[in-house]
Amino acid sequence: MFFSISRASVEYNVVQLGAKSDGKTDCTKSFQQAWTLACNSVSSATITVPSGRYLLKNIVFAGECKNTEITIRIEGTLVAPSDYNVIGESEDWIKFEDVNGVSIYGGTLDGQGTGLWACKSGSGKNCPNGATSLKFGNSKNIAVQGLSSINSQKFHIHISDCENVKVQGVTITASGNSPNTDGIHVASSTAVTIMKANIKTGDDCISIGPGTTNLWIENIACGPGHGISIGSLGQELNEQGVQNVTVKTVSFTGTENGFRIKTWPRPSNGFVKNILFQDGTMNNAENPIIINQNYCPGDENCSNQVSGVAISQVTYKGIHGTSSTQVAVNFDCSTKKPCSGIILEEVDLTYQNKAAQSSCTSADGSAYGVVQPSSCL
Repeated sequence: MFFSISRASVEYNVVQLGAKSDGKTDCTKSFQQAWTLACNSVSSATITVPSGRYLLKNIVFAGECKNTEITIRIEGTLVAPSDYNVIGESEDWIKFEDVNGVSIYGGTLDGQGTGLWACKSGSGKNCPNGATSLKFGNSKNIAVQGLSSINSQKFHIHISDCENVKVQGVTITASGNSPNTDGIHVASSTAVTIMKANIKTGDDCISIGPGTTNLWIENIACGPGHGISIGSLGQELNEQGVQNVTVKTVSFTGTENGFRIKTWPRPSNGFVKNILFQDGTMNNAENPIIINQNYCPGDENCSNQVSGVAISQVTYKGIHGTSSTQVAVNFDCSTKKPCSGIILEEVDLTYQNKAAQSSCTSADGSAYGVVQPSSCL
């Protein structure tokens, strides 16, 4: 839902509060002051950011506020410091915490992450972990519309412990070889909607973490990137499950994966259930349809173990296009808790203009309609 501005609204312009749009002057205090005024206003409030470039260091917009209708209209660009160490040691660059009823319209976030990516791809020594560009934590009734995020140090947008969030019309861009630059990461949240997004990145276009329920994703262009991923899950023994997720009308272009579910091969009481992947177009995706329950990068404490994450009721419907690898459908499920209730319906994937292949391990389910490659369920 989006929030209308009532007639009693007050407006705070960051330039009138001292911000300089030269991209060099630190504007953090002016933005913090605008937030404090808006948050303490008893009537609805609007923060206006005129065109120009505004240098911001780490900033937290914290609640609880006196009103539940704060609109942030951004015409300009918010720029991170060029020295990646300034914000890179912190988890987040721009963070909203404990807020209710915040809408962000327009604007660009420039994380200036290229230096940190180079550091990580070089020796990797003495590089900070990197900051997420925009984080929402423990918040509800959030709307983000028409925002662009470029060159984030790490995740572009992270939604954690939130309820009722709508993200619409965002554009996310980072180099295809940039590390950990997930477009949108959702975890421990419910009633999140992501629509009409164009995401080009070096990691997952959208990643879905433990505790996510009632997630709706629609009209996404993904690529380059690692696809749309549920996981990785099962890193911990006591972990919340993922359920009631719909992902529809997605195009994947030159991505590492299409629709992916991945879990660590470790003991876990986590689960994935009631998932619908519908209307996907694959343009040379490496793994168009994949469940990988043996995800173990760097062999971290998972050799000779199997995944305890139970995957069930996953439907793949109306998925077509081209795979850049011969195995276009790969269900590598847990031998301890086999995948169940997997449904393939109207799937048509080819490899280099010929038939592709499917591979199943510990997977049970059904196929309906025309399914190519032929089902191994």
